Amino acid sequence: MEALKGFDIDAPRWDQSTFMGRLKHFFNITDCRTVLLPDSRLDEAKALVESCRAGSVPPGTTEEQLHYAKKLYDSAFHPDTGDRMNLIGRMSFQVPGGMAITGFMLQFYRTVPAVVFWQWVNQSFNALVNYTNRNAASPITPKQIGVAYVTATSTALATAVGLNLYTKKAPPLVARWVPFAAVAAANCVNIPMMRQQEILNGIAVTDEDGNQLGHSRKAAVKGITQVVISRVTMAAPGMIILPIIMQRLEKYRFMQVSMMFLIFMVPAACSLFPQRCSMAVSKLEPELRESIISQYGDRVSYVYFNKGL
Repeated sequence: MEALKGFDIDAPRWDQSTFMGRLKHFFNITDCRTVLLPDSRLDEAKALVESCRAGSVPPGTTEEQLHYAKKLYDSAFHPDTGDRMNLIGRMSFQVPGGMAITGFMLQFYRTVPAVVFWQWVNQSFNALVNYTNRNAASPITPKQIGVAYVTATSTALATAVGLNLYTKKAPPLVARWVPFAAVAAANCVNIPMMRQQEILNGIAVTDEDGNQLGHSRKAAVKGITQVVISRVTMAAPGMIILPIIMQRLEKYRFMQVSMMFLIFMVPAACSLFPQRCSMAVSKLEPELRESIISQYGDRVSYVYFNKGL
């Protein structure tokens, strides 16, 4: 147990500068089995993580137990606030939640009422996920949440209904791709709207050691853009390839195929970009760049920030 006294529980188990390292990390924390655990078990994991951070590892604790506690902590608690996230908004719920919603959107696409209902369900789900995984250092008001939700839902419905009517005479496969177009369009609206405070006021940026240097709007735009790309990528294989498969699986349990896509694509899409994003000081806003240079000279070349998920 002596070796665990100096155990750094926040040190990445895998190299976060590489895609494969990030993929292993997100496979670990998006494990959908963790959503079945009671809050009491998650709180125990949080307590163990915090004890380890304080340099007090309980006697008899193994390194594997510490890694598992950190897995539960990362999957269920927000990285900025340390608060337990709502279950539906967690990335570990993306596989069961996304599997059901994707399956229903791809199955019930023929009538306008069905399209409207399932796009509304999907955007409600996405809004909750986006809010849960925002950069919590930038608070958002209930009014802004409402505007973001209504705007994104309206965009998805307009895209889906419009394309649904436009493709009435198109081959069935083309009509099955309408939900993906609606999801992609809505993601381009939903995420920036839900995180508009970061765009308007900037996101907190730090040096390599975590010392806060200021707030940057450009960093916020970079982080949010990467999240949008990741979310569209997450949905793409299942919603583009699955319709082709579904033509042969019409009478079978196609949701199992949807689940297989999501099990891989959720961690893969989250891994496209580092969670701790970086930006060169030279690319920051002039006032922030000058402030950093005046205080630190050329010692700080890059700033870092949590891009959210």
